Amino acid sequence: MKITKKINFRLLFFLLVVLIASASFYYTNNLVKKLKEEEQSHITLWADAYKDIVNTSIDKEVNPLSFRIINTNNSIPVIMTDENNNIISYANLDSTKVDNTEYLKQQLEIMKKQHSPIEIRFSENHANYLYYKDSRLLDALRQYPYMQAALAALFILVGYFVLFYSQRAEESRILAGMAKETAHQLGTPISSLMAWIEMLKIKTPDDPMVAEVEKDIKRLELITERFARMGSVPKLQVYNIVDSVNEAIDYLKRRTSSNIDIELNSEQQILALINNSLFQWVIENIGKNAIDAMSGEGKLQINISTTSKKILIDIKDEGKGMTKREFKKIFQAGYTTKKYGWGMGLALAQRIIEEYHNGKIFVLKSAPGKGTTFRIELPLLS
Repeated sequence: MKITKKINFRLLFFLLVVLIASASFYYTNNLVKKLKEEEQSHITLWADAYKDIVNTSIDKEVNPLSFRIINTNNSIPVIMTDENNNIISYANLDSTKVDNTEYLKQQLEIMKKQHSPIEIRFSENHANYLYYKDSRLLDALRQYPYMQAALAALFILVGYFVLFYSQRAEESRILAGMAKETAHQLGTPISSLMAWIEMLKIKTPDDPMVAEVEKDIKRLELITERFARMGSVPKLQVYNIVDSVNEAIDYLKRRTSSNIDIELNSEQQILALINNSLFQWVIENIGKNAIDAMSGEGKLQINISTTSKKILIDIKDEGKGMTKREFKKIFQAGYTTKKYGWGMGLALAQRIIEEYHNGKIFVLKSAPGKGTTFRIELPLLS
């Protein structure tokens, strides 16, 4: 239920950002359209005022309004040409470049592509042509929606990662708390069992059952120690990965049906910086899940190989497999396909590998009815 609420919150957050970005995009586009129409109207009026000034005879006074209209254009770049496309005058261009003829020609070509020229005809045989392009403000506004879209996308991305990592952090705190509490709860009965086993060793020192029970108690101590370490950063040491995996396999074999064939394919020695106890727990946990998936019968194959920088550990079973939608779900705390289970095993395994060992753990491949292959990647010790 909690996961569903978080997913709904993410969806709501995403939709809200998209809605705001869309509204802003629509508003800015309308603003650009209106400003463009205003500039076109302004240039048309400017052309009329220019024509009025030029056509006013010498003995008549020029309309002052025409001069005011001409002087109001201080933002829209314009170029005036004659019938032969010769540049007569210009305004609102880069003052540092207007002495360059090539620059003026380039600007004229840009204007021709943006807008149709306004003809200013003085007589049947004489006319000038007014070319113009959008002002810097209009150009900036035209680019603004794309900047908004990019910022919205960035905001969504940042928001997603914040929510994702806050969820991961919360899950980590819950896992660490549960692990510590489990270790604390196991401590008292284990201490009591150790006292009882010592008494039994005194009374029946030759009883083989006492030795077996003692082994199981030591195993419980190891499990308790592993859980206790989940709340703090464990100490890493150089260890042969092959030996560590072999130890985990030996443990699994002693507690698994003879119908399960566990096979290890590897080099003799591959060194890595690990916490052996926690790393073995990961192998055991994945191994137990694989054995459960095979219903106590089948082949469990572990292949260890190396690349130039990584150690690759592939754990392959012949179990019931899973769909691609489950590839990431199985690492979520509380997710389980078993009738009885907490759904914590793989979540803890992921924490151990990724947070403590700077590695990766993921489903390499799987399909319903075709088994599953887990992959663990660890840095290769140079």
